Amino acid sequence: MERGEYSSDEDDDLETLVPQNQTSPKPQTRSTFEIAAAVSAQVRRKLTAHKRYYLVAISLPLILILVYFFLPLGRLFNGISIVKTRSPSELMRESELRALYLLRNQQLTLLDLWNKTLGEANRSGSSPVQFDEFRSAVLDQIKMNGQIQKALLSSHRPKNATVGPVDGDGNVSPDLENYGVDLCKKVERAKDRRTIEWKPKKDRYLFAICLSGQMSNHLICLEKHMFFAALLDRVLVFPSHKVDYKYDEVLDLNHINECFGRKVVMSYDEFVEEKKNKLKIDRFICYIASPPCFLDKEHIERLKGLGFTLGKIEAAWPEDARSKEQKKRVVGDITPKFSSDDEVIAIGDMFYADVEEEWVMQPGGPLAHKCRTLIQPSRLIILTAQRFVQTFLGGNFIALHFRRHGFLKFCNVKEKSCFFPIPQAAECILRVVERSNAPVIYLSTDAAESETDLLQSLLVPSDGRTIPLVKRPSHTSVEKWDALLYRNHLGGNGQVEAMLDKTICAMSSVFVGASGSTFTEDILRIRRGWGASSQCDEYLCQGEEPNFIADND
Repeated sequence: MERGEYSSDEDDDLETLVPQNQTSPKPQTRSTFEIAAAVSAQVRRKLTAHKRYYLVAISLPLILILVYFFLPLGRLFNGISIVKTRSPSELMRESELRALYLLRNQQLTLLDLWNKTLGEANRSGSSPVQFDEFRSAVLDQIKMNGQIQKALLSSHRPKNATVGPVDGDGNVSPDLENYGVDLCKKVERAKDRRTIEWKPKKDRYLFAICLSGQMSNHLICLEKHMFFAALLDRVLVFPSHKVDYKYDEVLDLNHINECFGRKVVMSYDEFVEEKKNKLKIDRFICYIASPPCFLDKEHIERLKGLGFTLGKIEAAWPEDARSKEQKKRVVGDITPKFSSDDEVIAIGDMFYADVEEEWVMQPGGPLAHKCRTLIQPSRLIILTAQRFVQTFLGGNFIALHFRRHGFLKFCNVKEKSCFFPIPQAAECILRVVERSNAPVIYLSTDAAESETDLLQSLLVPSDGRTIPLVKRPSHTSVEKWDALLYRNHLGGNGQVEAMLDKTICAMSSVFVGASGSTFTEDILRIRRGWGASSQCDEYLCQGEEPNFIADND
């Protein structure tokens, strides 16, 4: 106890105790006014004597809040699963600290929202908050208020009981669905797209070459090739599986032609059949200047091994070879440089090509067609994904692409690291769970079991329910949802399974991806094309930085 508290106790004792050697005064008769004055004086003395108590009582909550937020207690009580039996006082303390943590978050969010209002924006020059953004933020705070109430009530309810919506003044949290509110509603596709027609000339071909990274990178490369083929009025020829992937196993090539009502793409085997084994690439006009067409010696030899005769290799912009940063190009730059009367041309790997990015990557793509999206999974993969969703997930689920293997080093060399510790990742995922109210999470990951087990143990929302992480099970004869793949000899194929993962994620109500991953970007592309994108879609821990970052070696 502080010295001031001892002094206060002593003062109080001196005022209430009578010294033994003091003679008791004779009773005197006093008037009502005298009695009132005496009582008033005594009250003032009491208030003065207890002022230190009041000061401590007022200051104590503020001290607790400061201690709580400057020490890592929030993580101790946020989303942790405690096995041992706790006393009622421990439960109450935990729920109060959890409520303080949520109140602090709510205060910071409301302050940020306030600073973005029109009046503040006019003073600071920042962009004013939009109505939809404001509405979404307010609804988030309504839900957070419900979490705070649940946290405070959690230590007072019977074991295994849940706190649900309560009518009247005892409302815990309004059921937003009953008010017609959908925090994670679908994003409406733009009605008007900027498009061009793709009407290839007869016997004019663009031979696709994609080398960078894995399948997801190659699909981005192919999408840009399709844009160039349309600009140059050529049929796009998909590469051979001997130098690239077996695209006909994972993509629906016929679907692309059906979307245009004409032949715009063909497989390598179709090209060989049409050319009667007289294979040649007349000219390489390289978009990437260094190395030209992004070709290496090994790939050139592999093309020659297929029987191709290769024409001259030249850069469209040789000056780019001396530049450290690639120059952005527009359509007006492309046509004069790549137009040619040669029958078969190639432009090299296009994954890194920075050309009309917003136009090329818009939902549905840059080409005029009658489908939702052009490059999409094969029909067998889509049907298998639908069967998996019906079997294990249902119509409302979150999909999480949790990239881990090799991602730590990749992320830590970036300006802002994208590799998050498991406890921090769990907190971010729980916020999405609270907004979407989804009962299950589909996990697409290359993480070790030790990491996914820890993640699962931390995914405990404020209402105490369990949020299971579901991964695709290994194939057995008992499993029937993947029978189509095995019947068509595609089961166990790594690229097919990767595309199956993407397709399941694309069918989710809400998708949480890995920033910097082209696997995630391809899922987002499919979702945009299918009109499945949600307002709650985001990258894991979007807007945050890891709370711990290892040194680079």
